[in-house]
Amino acid sequence: MDCDKIGKLIYNLRKEKDLTQKQLADLMNISDKAISKWERGLGCPDVSLLPELSQLLGVNIEELLSGNLALNETIGGNMKKLKFYVCPQCNNLLTATGDANISCCGKRLEALAAAKGAESHLLNIEPVEDELYVSSSHEMKKDHYISFVAYVTGDRVFIVKQYPEWNMQFRFHKLGHGKLYFHCSNHGLFYHLI
Repeated sequence: MDCDKIGKLIYNLRKEKDLTQKQLADLMNISDKAISKWERGLGCPDVSLLPELSQLLGVNIEELLSGNLALNETIGGNMKKLKFYVCPQCNNLLTATGDANISCCGKRLEALAAAKGAESHLLNIEPVEDELYVSSSHEMKKDHYISFVAYVTGDRVFIVKQYPEWNMQFRFHKLGHGKLYFHCSNHGLFYHLI
């Protein structure tokens, strides 16, 4: 650990939050001398203080300990770059259009890699006027089901969450060319070109 880098980061984040050393110290029930010591690089926060410090400064613990924040390139919010993350513990669905450090249930999540839908994982897509009727014969049991379907174009995304024992059928308004992503709880993420 580089205490100088960590101290500079703590100083910059504290200033962004418009907090004095005393205010930050009071929020953490420690002395302002400890904050001053960290910011001058003369020591690092105790491990027991890291969760609270990271929450107060709005940064994750790993970035705090590394001493720098990794900034994403501005990509203009292109939805075609959307990445999907699904927590294996609670099935929480998260998305990001750029690089992100995402965690859920205490574990870091990796972006899902999408495979082209194969015979065993195909959706039935029928155009009905200005909509797409989507259905599937995929089983929808608690241990094997499609958890979500997302219709992604360059500037929009429409997500339909699915649950076990539901009939897999719904309609999307057709938004133009894009990809229809769908996630099987056992086999991962697939896509279908529209």
